[in-house]
Amino acid sequence: MSAVIATCGLLMAPATVSADAMSSYMETALIDVCRAAESNNLIRFNKTVKEYRLKTQTVALKVVCNGENIPDFAATHGAYRTAERLNESIEDVSIEDVALQSQQKIHVNY
Repeated sequence: MSAVIATCGLLMAPATVSADAMSSYMETALIDVCRAAESNNLIRFNKTVKEYRLKTQTVALKVVCNGENIPDFAATHGAYRTAERLNESIEDVSIEDVALQSQQKIHVNY
């Protein structure tokens, strides 16, 4: 019985480590960006993105709020102006480094 408990404890250890991988600053920044997107106030959203030195296109492509990408999250909560602004930033023509390995999305739940 103790071997089963020890095995379960070892299997859960990596999950605990990955949960603590995000700094409190990053978590606060992501939550603030999600709340600003939800507010449908473009001034607040732009100010929040600028305060954390982020690009709107990066936010639109990589931030996930409560399991939805941020433009869909904003639209789901009736923030259509913010959703439109985020979608416009995605439509811009850009040059992408195809060899870049950092294609991860950042998920936040609040």
